This record gives sequence, C-alpha cells and structure tokens, in this order.
Amino acid sequence: MAPLKFIHLLSVLIWVGGMFFAYVVLRPAAVEILEPPLRLRLWDSVFRRFFAWVWFTVAALPISGLYMIHLYGGMAQVGRHVHFMLTLGLVMIAVYGHVFFSCYRKFSRHVAEQNWKEAGEMLGKIRKLIAVNLTLGLLTTGVAVIGKAL
Repeated sequence: MAPLKFIHLLSVLIWVGGMFFAYVVLRPAAVEILEPPLRLRLWDSVFRRFFAWVWFTVAALPISGLYMIHLYGGMAQVGRHVHFMLTLGLVMIAVYGHVFFSCYRKFSRHVAEQNWKEAGEMLGKIRKLIAVNLTLGLLTTGVAVIGKAL
C-alpha cells in the first residue's frame, strides 16, 4: 500500500504544486517583465513541459486511487471523504482534458503562427481554467488531510 500512496501523493504534488507555482509565482513575474509575444512563447514552452507531467498524474492518480479503494474493500467500505476526493479528481481530469484538447492546442498553434491576439485570448481561457483546477486541487488535498472528520 505504501508505494501506491507515494505514487498518489507524488502525482498530487506535481500537478497541484505545478499549478500553484505557475499561477501564483510565474504568471505575475512574466506579466511584470515580458512583452506579450515573448510571454506567450514562454507559456507555450512551460505548458509543453508541464502538461507532459500532468499526463503522468492524470494516469497515476485514478489508477493508484482506485486500486487503493479496491484494497480497502471497494467504494462501499471507504468513507465519504474518499468518494468526495474521487469526484473532485474526476472533475479535475475533465477540466484538464478541456484545457489540453480545446484550449492549449489552439493556443500553441496561434503562438507558432504568431497570432498574438488569439494566443492571448486562449491564454486567458487557460488561466481561468487553471484557477478552477487549482482551487479544486487544493480542496481535494484538504479533504485528503482532514479525511474521516468530514
């Protein structure tokens, strides 16, 4: 069970920690010092690298989580907090899927074509969705820590 919990925790740290860093630290710094074309290129490069890691977490989290649920005896045997974590996690995965397939691909194409206005609009949509997922990720982490007290 310990290796599964470690994989699960590591995946959460990578995904939620990465969103926190990008949203709270990198974004304001990039806005402060970079002109829009360079800032958009930076985000394209950041997303390309970060999203590769998020794909790992999107696979590892449900696999490790569902297997741990199985080891505990199934959904009927786990607390409400586990049901809540699973639900929030699935919503986060759906939001990420939308970010990647609907927004990021368009954003990256606009950057490659130097369509800065359109790229900026897509980055704004991505930013809002990352804010949603960051909030969900922090809430899910809180549920995990508080656990059965809910």
